[in-house]
Amino acid sequence: MQIGIIGAGFIARAVAAVATRHGHDVMVSNPRGPDTLFSLVGSTGCKAGTPEQAAAFGDIALVAIPLKAYRAVPVAHLEGKIVLDANNYYPERDGHIDELDRDEITTSELLARHLPNSRIVKAFNAITAADIERDARPTGSPGRRALPIAGDDAAAKKVAAELLDELGYDTVDAGPLVEGRRFQKDTPAYCVPMDSEELKRALGDGLAKIPHAVQ
Repeated sequence: MQIGIIGAGFIARAVAAVATRHGHDVMVSNPRGPDTLFSLVGSTGCKAGTPEQAAAFGDIALVAIPLKAYRAVPVAHLEGKIVLDANNYYPERDGHIDELDRDEITTSELLARHLPNSRIVKAFNAITAADIERDARPTGSPGRRALPIAGDDAAAKKVAAELLDELGYDTVDAGPLVEGRRFQKDTPAYCVPMDSEELKRALGDGLAKIPHAVQ
């Protein structure tokens, strides 16, 4: 599979390293251009490009950039594609975004609004970059770590779950994209290593963190 990664930070680099080891063709990107990514290319064997090139390159894309830059994600080259969203909202880094502060929308819904013709799946936001490589285990391993996903497109979530399984993780489907609230920052499921059953319980506990949740 060709995976285009919009971003070249810690999460992007960790996913690129794991994916290339599993035989995927990966392109990472940043707006400064591929020349600034030569060390990453040398250490992982991935390709480097601009965000537009990575978006066009990938059969599937991963967005792993500071949330404040989400409007810079290329739109046209991602039409019809599955886009994994690893974004999280940190006001101290991203500045205050009123819709998020009022809990009127989730980070992935912001991205989905920017990419109306893409198939957004929230994934890779609830694990640290260091853990992406360290915690990966083969399918069926006892106590294998599970990661949460959310999205409105069932087929896209199936592809995302299959990729995560290949890269070393079970998945728990939290439901539609809006349910990404259950595993955002400051929820019980955020960046805590858990197996599938533990994660299911944590996602349920995450409802308590949503002021208007219907239980």
